[in-house]
Amino acid sequence: MARVRIQASFAASAVFAFVTMAAAQTPVSVPKNKYNPADDVKLGQEAAQQVNKEMPVMRDDQVNRYLESIGRRLAENIPPEFRHSEFRYSFTGVNLRDINAFALPGGPMYINRGMIEKARTEGEVAGVMAHELSHVALRHGTAQATKATPYAIGTVAGQILGAIVGGTKGQIIAQGSQFGIGTYFMKFSRDYEKQADILGSHIMASAGYDPRDMANVFRTIEQESGPGGPQWMSDHPNPGNRYEYITKEAQMLRVSSNAQRDSSQFRSAQSYLRTLPQAPTSEQWARTHSTNTNQTTGTSGRAPDSRPSAGNIPRPETRYQTYTEGNLFRVNVPSNWREVASNNSVTFAPEGAYGTMNGSSVFTHGVEMGVSRNESHDLQTATDELLQGLLQSNPRLSASRNYDRGSIGGRQGLHTTATNVSDVTGGQEAIEVYTTLLADGSLFYVFGVAPREEYSAYTGAFRNVVRSIQFTR
Repeated sequence: MARVRIQASFAASAVFAFVTMAAAQTPVSVPKNKYNPADDVKLGQEAAQQVNKEMPVMRDDQVNRYLESIGRRLAENIPPEFRHSEFRYSFTGVNLRDINAFALPGGPMYINRGMIEKARTEGEVAGVMAHELSHVALRHGTAQATKATPYAIGTVAGQILGAIVGGTKGQIIAQGSQFGIGTYFMKFSRDYEKQADILGSHIMASAGYDPRDMANVFRTIEQESGPGGPQWMSDHPNPGNRYEYITKEAQMLRVSSNAQRDSSQFRSAQSYLRTLPQAPTSEQWARTHSTNTNQTTGTSGRAPDSRPSAGNIPRPETRYQTYTEGNLFRVNVPSNWREVASNNSVTFAPEGAYGTMNGSSVFTHGVEMGVSRNESHDLQTATDELLQGLLQSNPRLSASRNYDRGSIGGRQGLHTTATNVSDVTGGQEAIEVYTTLLADGSLFYVFGVAPREEYSAYTGAFRNVVRSIQFTR
């Protein structure tokens, strides 16, 4: 995969000759970040190694040369105040049908084949790429890590990867109650999304593209979202009025009427992709090619499965033991449940109820506790957003929005129920959902899971676990 070092070139000044930036353009500022740009590069390269092993990246010179020609043109027009000499931008196609793209800290960018195939103009492809490029230039990945709660478990690289590749590898429920994988970093904040939109429009205009094409492609993505729709909207939450404010920004940039919207290379790329076998969706790929990057893998790149038992799981003991989780909380759980930690969450489950399936951590009985980033600072709205994320990732999930109010660790809490179909057992499972807000505004959640036919034996344990929670900060 080629690495491109971006330096100033005559091309940038040539573009500025016909695109005049208006003084009224919206200013963009870099968010607080405790990491150095060199950390972005290191984390991005670590995550890229995982992506290259876990996702169907395209080793196709024709596709990647085309993407790199657009990407280099955009990167050369990043405003000087957002350039980092350490960054190495690269642009690689991914053989997936979904409309999606993501970029890693320090520069690696991946664009789904479906993005090229479904775009109406090259400007739309450039719009998505300019948006992702802006996330990198503004260092949103490590800025988001800077805001992480001390409870965040696992490496920052893994958390960032979980955020960016959440649509393919980080489903909140998948393969039998895989809750909480990277939920704290599951998506960029709406503020970061708007920043990437605004800076992306500036980069597009400087590179000779019409930013209105960015507005158009986001409108198309929004229209196609929903059940079975593009993953983009769960990874990239709409800040609101996206089409309108991008269009307004484009008007302030006074983009030349000669701005490029299409090219013969774009049409050639689309024609070429139509000659290839149809790409799978991200869900289809994940079902058959999931890997576990937390274990040593064999030559196939996939860790051996250790599936939970489908039956004979012991009932919860009436005796309880206490666990202390970092500096966040203490909790009492049945004495025959074991602690199983994963990124940003911890699971307590009986023997035989947890393991791996298709390389992913799963459990069929027990509880999971974790922290999810909350933008609203309103408990019910934050809980609604959490449930919406679950529903988007799991078409067989059904969740009630009728909340019971109570208390969790002395804080106001909400409770509701959901049902799902377990890929481990193939049967219905019942899910108890408890939420409360932490002092920093983050959403703390507890998921209690049990097969429908065993649910009555677990409800008392779930209530006792939640009642025992004591926050230590």
